[in-house]
Amino acid sequence: MQKQYLLAPGPTPVPPQVLQAMALPIVHHRAPAYKEIFAEVREGLRYLFQTEQEVLVFASSGTGAMEGTIINLFSPGDKVIAVRGGKFGERWSDLGKIYGLQVIDIDVEWGQAVKVAEIAALLEREGDVKAVLMQASETSTGVMHPVREVAELTREREDTIVVVDAITGVGVFALPMDEWGLDVVVTGSQKALMLPPGLAFAALSQKAWKFNRDSTLPCYYFDFAKELKNAEKGQNAYTPAVSLIVGLREVLSMIKEETLAGVHARHARLATAMRTGIEALGLELFAPDAPSNAVTAVKAPAGIDGQDVVKTLRGMGVTIAGGQDHVKGKIFRLAHLGYAGEFDVLTALAALERALAELGYELAGRSGVSAAREIFQS
Repeated sequence: MQKQYLLAPGPTPVPPQVLQAMALPIVHHRAPAYKEIFAEVREGLRYLFQTEQEVLVFASSGTGAMEGTIINLFSPGDKVIAVRGGKFGERWSDLGKIYGLQVIDIDVEWGQAVKVAEIAALLEREGDVKAVLMQASETSTGVMHPVREVAELTREREDTIVVVDAITGVGVFALPMDEWGLDVVVTGSQKALMLPPGLAFAALSQKAWKFNRDSTLPCYYFDFAKELKNAEKGQNAYTPAVSLIVGLREVLSMIKEETLAGVHARHARLATAMRTGIEALGLELFAPDAPSNAVTAVKAPAGIDGQDVVKTLRGMGVTIAGGQDHVKGKIFRLAHLGYAGEFDVLTALAALERALAELGYELAGRSGVSAAREIFQS
């Protein structure tokens, strides 16, 4: 028997009590029992997103909420800025172009965060930009973008909103939607929310809802206004992923018990330990200047293909993620979000040491495990 360890940035491990909740007999989505469950979930999501607004729930991956944002808030020809600093920044750009928006791409070097001044300059030069589309945490590169600072640029612009893909941000680090003036925040279930894939979430500010009323793009399933109307009645517009919603209620209860501050502090501690361990092994971080607390991206050492690191670890029962597109083979990524604790980091580093040794990397007595352990003990 080989025990499996899931240390990729999605899907992530699901807590036993959440699995048990989802295994309970299913309830009908129009029955009073479901309405009670959904009421708890709606309240818990507002706590998680730190907003007084309704958080819409869809049966899809997080990309569904991203596409829904485009078709619900914009019209063909609308001018938007897309921060393209990784695979998922490119997704914002692609979605905008597919639906006929005039997309102004800011191409950011992978591994770097966007410069706020560059966005500010574009907003001033273009004048009629409807939105800035960006990631809070670019999963493909391990970068955290300066969301708060960008939101400060759009807050006083009546006709410009900031749209944030926080799929590996919500539940990892602070993203207080109302306090920071974030207009749209989307996420998915299979990351820090500790659930299987299958749920997407979108929360809109009052400013963003005004954009919704002016949008001319057609929508049916991802109709935010229809979903809001139904949510306010305690229902979903269409058949929801009932078992996942039941599991979500348990997840949100766990988050409340730990507190948001506690959740954020735990992720920061795990990320610090992982980065410290990586550097203790003589390896380089791919995003040293703006690292995300969700996932650590690591440059593959000279002479070793990053994909071979991924494959070697998989042979040990440890699943991590490799690089994508032009950084495939050049980096690998280790996650520490959601249902993660100190021993997950120590396990990841121990397995990595063994894999690197098998691939011919000279450890020279270095230990990432020891370095990470010192962080935890301090």
